[in-house]
Amino acid sequence: MSLRKFIKAVVSGARPKTLAAGLVPVWLGGVLAWKLTGDLNGWLWSCTLLGALCIQIATNFFNDAVDGKKGADGAARTGPRRLTGTGEMSFRQVMVLGGLFLTGAVFFGTFLCMARGWPMVAIGIPSLFLAYGYTGGPFPLAYRGLGEIFVILFFGFIAVMGSVFVQTGTWPKEAILLGAQVGLLSAVLISVNNFRDREEDAKAGKKTIAVRFGPKFTAVVIWLEIKLAALLGIAWLVMGYPLYGLASLPVFVIGMRIIWGVLTLPPGKGFNKILALGALQLILFAAVFHAVVACF
Repeated sequence: MSLRKFIKAVVSGARPKTLAAGLVPVWLGGVLAWKLTGDLNGWLWSCTLLGALCIQIATNFFNDAVDGKKGADGAARTGPRRLTGTGEMSFRQVMVLGGLFLTGAVFFGTFLCMARGWPMVAIGIPSLFLAYGYTGGPFPLAYRGLGEIFVILFFGFIAVMGSVFVQTGTWPKEAILLGAQVGLLSAVLISVNNFRDREEDAKAGKKTIAVRFGPKFTAVVIWLEIKLAALLGIAWLVMGYPLYGLASLPVFVIGMRIIWGVLTLPPGKGFNKILALGALQLILFAAVFHAVVACF
């Protein structure tokens, strides 16, 4: 494989279109911390962001390798091509790439541990382990139908609250609410992805929610994730930040299109556009929240 093809394969395996799920919680955690304290440590924020992205990319590579080995992402896949499943790279090569990015996460995480101590170790160790344990190991979460719970917990609550803690040394209630919204919107991505791949996952023994309970139930799950994320905007009013709920507006608008898509389109390549809408929904939520916080 030429260097050019190798770089292209690495970029593809990192799944850049999904990285909003790693970017947004750190982005918004920094915004919220700045609003609460009037200050933002750029170095610690950068380490938090790079560490989070490294963990997510490592998870993507491990997922690619393990799913490819188990036959879950073959050439017949309707979603984006995977490196291991198509034979573009070997299982070992993809696992090494995952290990390299996990090493990067440890590197950046070290500075966070030095700044904030044992709470960052308590967050970091499970995060590093589950980068592989999401699809690999003795109890792979994705193969047990726990993918959505994993995303809500680690890409929502822990990522947002941890990002705020790095900046402030506290665990404010505002971070809990914001973490819930971000986690639910991030879970939409994995739910749509699993809906699309339901038949292929079933053949590989990957018992996602979509496989266990079928398309109708999965559509309801996606509906709940979107509606709960949007309606939680009302809680900002209760907390004394009435305008922060405006961040829910893109969720109401784009969320309706996503829900309509999963209810009317047959699972297949058409779901890739719905997945892109899910990522756009998450980014616009973050952009509006940032704008409102900065202006008011």
